[in-house]
Amino acid sequence: MNTRLLLSVFLGLALILLVFTASPTLRPVSAENTAHDPTWWSKYEFILNNGADADPGTTTSVSIGGNVDVSNECGPQSETFITLDPNKPKTLAGGSNEIFRLPMRGYFSSNGGTSWGGVDLPLPPPKSKSGIDFGSDPTLAFDSHGNLFYGYIVVFFGKGNGINGTQMAVARSTDGGKTYPSVTFFDFENGTNHFNDKPMITADQNLASPFRDNVYIAWDAASGGSIGGGVRLATSTDHGATFSTKRIDDPNGPGRSIGASPAVGPNGEVYVAWNDYVANAIVFNRSFDGGNTWGTPVTISSKTLPFDIRIPAESFRGALVYPSLDVDRSGGIHRGRLYCSWMDLTTANVTDIFISYSDDNGATWSAAAPVTDQFSSPVDRFNHWMSVDPVTGGVNVAFYDTRNDTTGSRYQTEYYLARSSDGAGWNAADIRVSSVSSNEHDCNGVFPCDGINYGNQQGDYEGLVSYGGVSYPIWTDSRRQLDPATGCSRPLLMEEVFTTKVK
Repeated sequence: MNTRLLLSVFLGLALILLVFTASPTLRPVSAENTAHDPTWWSKYEFILNNGADADPGTTTSVSIGGNVDVSNECGPQSETFITLDPNKPKTLAGGSNEIFRLPMRGYFSSNGGTSWGGVDLPLPPPKSKSGIDFGSDPTLAFDSHGNLFYGYIVVFFGKGNGINGTQMAVARSTDGGKTYPSVTFFDFENGTNHFNDKPMITADQNLASPFRDNVYIAWDAASGGSIGGGVRLATSTDHGATFSTKRIDDPNGPGRSIGASPAVGPNGEVYVAWNDYVANAIVFNRSFDGGNTWGTPVTISSKTLPFDIRIPAESFRGALVYPSLDVDRSGGIHRGRLYCSWMDLTTANVTDIFISYSDDNGATWSAAAPVTDQFSSPVDRFNHWMSVDPVTGGVNVAFYDTRNDTTGSRYQTEYYLARSSDGAGWNAADIRVSSVSSNEHDCNGVFPCDGINYGNQQGDYEGLVSYGGVSYPIWTDSRRQLDPATGCSRPLLMEEVFTTKVK
């Protein structure tokens, strides 16, 4: 081994050791979490063991190799989301989990994603004198008047006393996400009942809809309890000031579902899809009166994977099965067509992204079909999101992909975008949107560094928004795992939030 190689190895190991020696009590979470632990469980364990980091200060994004590091701040982020204002399409807003910090992080751009700023989301007071609380699971939507709504969950716990409960949160911004002066907290449940998890939000932007500017947020109430679990949808008719909640899946069922995804049709129809992991199916329901009443749930597709899968690219956690639902609201020939995408296992024993569509308001659905380029060699795809362009009607799906892996173990990932004009034909080649590969196992060349990930990695989902022939995917990757973090309580940046513009 030559002198230069020895020096590189020494410096890499020194950086890894620095993570732990900089904070003597720093303890990572367990690498093996219970199969159905929510994403926020890793954050809970880390903060319980190590305390929370302080405010990182002003976020200033930086361009790296054709991508933009949106977060560019202390510690790791995960689980991203993005949206835009249809009245001002260059106004973008995003969000992510902060793994070492309590609040959610919001991001904002007024120049089409060229540069970004960051802001913390509000949290309520703790439920007990010695307790604290934190946010998780970002989701964002604009209404037709430019109001921005940021949904998330709040997890309450007392140090050493376990989880006290969870609560829904929707914060409102009137300046494109630069500030969130108002927030509504609702549907608190204690830890002995059920956990509120995985919210997704949407708003009725249709100018002719009788329910224009209604805000809808859907989530799963995991773990059952005295009032059961199930899929919930809360509706606000007063711009997010108050929300009323209904259970929209089978009230007699076991309530074991995850990943509820809402969407609004061109006439104000409200649609929700979710993963029923007991029935092992992607399931759907609809409302034609602004979320007041709901039909009988129907199955979009059965599947192979019930809940998640430990794929090689994820060194700590399983890749979650969840749907992404959207509707064609354009003036094109497929106006009103519903699309639903999800991850499942193929006959080649790898994961891929599938899609189905409906032309009758979700009563019947097409057979599931893959959206991605197909290869004879094994490739995993996971953590996808879908967006239907409300101007062109084009269907766009973003996802992690291991096709360019050079390790021989499907460890190496990039983020890709698949496109279709109608959701039926996917003949165009996928577009690679991440300019640098990531490897969560060796931190892009330095091995071992498993402790840096703290059980969370990319989280359970990433984001995508499309408008006027332009798509903005957003994702987390580890290309800057070992970059020094100036002025931070932990010395490395770790996972960062990236985005790019795709025409």
